[in-house]
Amino acid sequence: MLKLGLFVAAMFLIQAFLSSMQISHFNQEFIKLRHRGKVACGRQSGGFNAGAIVMFLIDDDGMIQEGKMLMGVTAFARVKPLPGFEGKFVGGLTEADLPKHGKNLRKAILDARDTYNKIIINGETVPDKPSPFQKAGRVLTGGRI
Repeated sequence: MLKLGLFVAAMFLIQAFLSSMQISHFNQEFIKLRHRGKVACGRQSGGFNAGAIVMFLIDDDGMIQEGKMLMGVTAFARVKPLPGFEGKFVGGLTEADLPKHGKNLRKAILDARDTYNKIIINGETVPDKPSPFQKAGRVLTGGRI
């Protein structure tokens, strides 16, 4: 039983280390884009499917200069280019503009559009999405959390 506990603890520490490496890589890529101008971000958690985060470097008029994405199930996923959006207005992206693969990637792109429209166009604040643990807590407590 002790060996099992040590094994689980070791796996937890390895996962935490790999996740911190992934977050560090994402932050470096975000900072590189941010130094070049404004960045519109969108995210969609995946649960057991591949989650996705997109970043669009935009000019002062909201036109996309460059796109990047982080998509995957594991901590080994890295930021990659997201081509095909250059010259498009981030606030006007539609379903027709989206790639034909990855439901969560498509949702993350639309989230970037919605976030841009709420913050830049309407001046609203965007509330954080609940984590899976928060959702589970709401289910277990009948929504009192």
